[in-house]
Amino acid sequence: MLAQSSTSAAALDRQLRAAIERQDVPGLVVIAGDRKGVVYQGAFGVAEADKGRAMTVEAIFRIASMTKAVTAVAAMQLIEEGKLALDDPAAKYLPELANPLVFESFDAATGAYQLRPAKSAITVRQLFTHTSGLGYGFISAWLNAFKPRQGETYPVGPLLFDPGTQWAYGTSTDQLGKIVEKVSGQNLEGYFRQRILGPLGMVDTAYNVPAEKQARVVNTFRRGADGALAEQPRQTPPPVTRFNGGGGLYSTAADYLRFLQMLLNGGEFGGARILSRESVASMGQNHIGDVRVRRSKSTRPDFSNDFTFIDDGRDKWGLGFLITTAAIPGKRSPGRLSWGGINNTYFWWDPTHGVAGVVMMQFLPFADAKALGIYDTFERGVYGLMGR
Repeated sequence: MLAQSSTSAAALDRQLRAAIERQDVPGLVVIAGDRKGVVYQGAFGVAEADKGRAMTVEAIFRIASMTKAVTAVAAMQLIEEGKLALDDPAAKYLPELANPLVFESFDAATGAYQLRPAKSAITVRQLFTHTSGLGYGFISAWLNAFKPRQGETYPVGPLLFDPGTQWAYGTSTDQLGKIVEKVSGQNLEGYFRQRILGPLGMVDTAYNVPAEKQARVVNTFRRGADGALAEQPRQTPPPVTRFNGGGGLYSTAADYLRFLQMLLNGGEFGGARILSRESVASMGQNHIGDVRVRRSKSTRPDFSNDFTFIDDGRDKWGLGFLITTAAIPGKRSPGRLSWGGINNTYFWWDPTHGVAGVVMMQFLPFADAKALGIYDTFERGVYGLMGR
């Protein structure tokens, strides 16, 4: 059994190294674990091409929307404490979310638009599930082109649809993060460190990377129209003082795996209880009913490709995660939870098989075909190692 696992790990090493040799991506770090520990990890390629800095498992990545899952866990903690409820109106905590307006029409040629009052209030649950009507401009042509008329201001939105009636990926988790700050009386940086990151030993996860760790941050790249990847100028990010629940964290693959192992273990890892088993189970259940998670079409192909990941129109959304509904031989099983970040970082956790994985790359556009190919190779390799 040990020899078989070793051979499988070596084969996965070769597959991932070959992707670097083909110049599919400049570099990556991958890690997978079960409920107890690490079952595979590897670092390939470069973290900084201009200086020939090799990728290492300690490399620090901008994880962007992988921040959303941490925010969701924080909000679930407040729900457990009775300080927040899923079906509360979000405006109870954020008055700016009261009386939202919805697009009735939008003329792409002229920019003219008509708005109407939403038929219902936005709830906390809808912020968890991206059914609030809030979107992102890079995957909504209307929001991408929207310019308010003179004298008009919109604290949020306008909404793309009435709350609860459809699914659209967007800024819902940004608002959920603001609610965490409002209810807890702490900013997200402080709350995350005290209640999640610190207890789990996620020592390399933060909104602000300390000066002594800056050298470990991976450079960003961008794939051009010719398919080549160009390294972007290295810059020291300015200090962050306002924290976004929808993105902004830096992390390592190993740190993020600890977070996922906490979820695999029903809310506990390394002696730290973060959530109850009941809360974790609820996060993995369908919270959007008959609403469908559909393909997101990009308005900015330099920033993101169209994306769906799993099974367009069939999959569901829980409290912070995409839920797989169909089995794929050699890979995921129904009930698998996942998501990713704009710089081609991805994760999944599979409660059925007790395995989780993290894939860290650092380039645009999102949902790059070669990046997704590596994700597929890694996921299949991990399930092979686990004998699934």
